[in-house]
Amino acid sequence: MNRRSILGLSLAAALALAGCGQPQGGEPERKELVFSILSAESQSSAEKDWQPFLDDMAKAVGRPVRAYYGSNYTALVEAMRFKQTDLGWFTNQSGLEAVRRANGEVFARSVNPTGVDGYEAVIIVPKGSGLTLDKLLSCDKSLNFGMGDPKSTSGTLAPMTYLFAPRNITPDACFKTVRSANHETNLFSVSGKLLDAATNNTASMDRLKLLDTDVARRTLENVEIIWRSPRIPEDPLIVRKDLDPELRKRVMDFIFSYGVGDTPEAARQRKILEQIQTKPFIPADASHLIPVREMEATGQLLEAKNRNDAAAIAKADAALAQIAKDKATK
Repeated sequence: MNRRSILGLSLAAALALAGCGQPQGGEPERKELVFSILSAESQSSAEKDWQPFLDDMAKAVGRPVRAYYGSNYTALVEAMRFKQTDLGWFTNQSGLEAVRRANGEVFARSVNPTGVDGYEAVIIVPKGSGLTLDKLLSCDKSLNFGMGDPKSTSGTLAPMTYLFAPRNITPDACFKTVRSANHETNLFSVSGKLLDAATNNTASMDRLKLLDTDVARRTLENVEIIWRSPRIPEDPLIVRKDLDPELRKRVMDFIFSYGVGDTPEAARQRKILEQIQTKPFIPADASHLIPVREMEATGQLLEAKNRNDAAAIAKADAALAQIAKDKATK
């Protein structure tokens, strides 16, 4: 299935979700809090790591907390747009979409447990395959390539902005096939030589390393990195602007106190946070998204110049000028 078909199915699923779950007429508002979780890995692996955190959140806010595991980033954005979710962990690109289209705002950000602030998009190939970046970019349509969700920062936006667009390369015209999948699927597909190359990120690979299982070790041993992007900011947490103020305060109190301190309880909480690959969350605001806005506008400018589209060039230039102003007042 090609990327366009996958995106179409994603939109259909998101719209179906919105249509079937909205309150009708005088129906009372649901009493649970719904936390959405980005789909970088499979739901089964995410559930095991996230449930202890969500259970603790439920105790703190005084109401049930249910996870919404979107199969793709479009579903996460649409779920928030139609008030099926209240807050969640997004990538930078999907978080930007949630701010623009789903009445969301940044309120926190994750903190890399390695101590390195941020992560890198990468392109991986089977170890020992001899496939180099130059060969990858020769665009002879002989290679099967894997990309991330269309709204994935590291899986799509970063490689398009920093690698393909500057070279006037369109992946669909460059490779034999282009498949869209989450990071976990792409990693296993490259390791198993089902794909010749794929996008991924260092955070996803570090997460697999933490599992320390035979399968995880073999998977990582069977791949190598042939390209890295500039560093990408950590992921944001997004909340709906219209969330009940009292409930919002309870959520914020929980998020910013969780894992903080020297008590045994704080130590227990930090172990839970390590499983979802973060240190205690820290406050953030709209300025957190400036780097991804700049990445997006830069990619749009490059593509516009490649097409010699004067109107699109002017639009991208205007966006970059506004971003420069926002950076100056950050």
